[in-house]
Amino acid sequence: MQLQQLKYFVAVAETRHFTQAAEQAGVTQPSLSKQIHVLETELGAPLFTRSRGNIMLTPAGEALLPRARRILADVETARLEVQELIGVRRGRLRLGATPSLCTSLVAPVLRRYQEGYPGVRLMLEEGGSQDLVGKLARGGLDLALIVLPEQGTDPALRAEPILRESLVVASSATLPAPTETGALRLSELDGQPLVMFRPGYDLRDATLEACRRAGFTPTFAIEGGEMDAVLGFVEAGLGVALVPSLVLSGRTRLRSTPLAPPGVQRTIALAHRRDVTPTHAARALREVLLAYVHEESAWSRLPAGVEPI
Repeated sequence: MQLQQLKYFVAVAETRHFTQAAEQAGVTQPSLSKQIHVLETELGAPLFTRSRGNIMLTPAGEALLPRARRILADVETARLEVQELIGVRRGRLRLGATPSLCTSLVAPVLRRYQEGYPGVRLMLEEGGSQDLVGKLARGGLDLALIVLPEQGTDPALRAEPILRESLVVASSATLPAPTETGALRLSELDGQPLVMFRPGYDLRDATLEACRRAGFTPTFAIEGGEMDAVLGFVEAGLGVALVPSLVLSGRTRLRSTPLAPPGVQRTIALAHRRDVTPTHAARALREVLLAYVHEESAWSRLPAGVEPI
């Protein structure tokens, strides 16, 4: 089994087309098909079925695909580590982050990182924590900023808590506050229209669980949005939303109302695979991230309810 064969296999699996895979790999279609055939012969099982022009993975192909992706990712990581050892000042960093963190924390951190490491090519993957954890475990990311679940994360990963933040109620600054007191009890959201995130969003699950614990089922004004859309709908006065306090920083058209104790908190962690030593580029990002968070805290520039760990 050769790396080139695995690259060809993954290309066909992702494009579901031999000709397109060959163009992507920079080889002729007959050469690619021959290498796929050699791989199938070595493995003793077909990897694709061809039915009426449709290319589909066989059970053997389905089993091989995540392993092939991980092998190729590990080889690329090893190449970058060797380059670092011989003094090559360039590389690639694949970072995953949730949409709420991309909206708030990630941009200033990456700006500072790029100033110190201009030769590193940055690649950002935005998604929910569960999706990022899966991609990290498969070798598709080097680091990921995730929300730590209560039950803990994948044992194949090492997750370092970075900061803890409280969720607050976001409402339009042009409308009356959602409560007459300084802090809002979760039960006061009963009957109020909520702008809700799409299914699979970490904040959707956190909101629904918080409402369940408070003893009610929330009323949705509109649902299905990403972070920017949700904040826009709240600004327009369609309803309120439960969001991390970080995302409201600098948004003058939105009001932030804290939740009464015990409130709802979440922990943000920086995760990587346990069996892969982080590259110099990844270690440098961790240092920049920690320095930024602690600096913002020292200068009291973090929103209320956000604190480094």
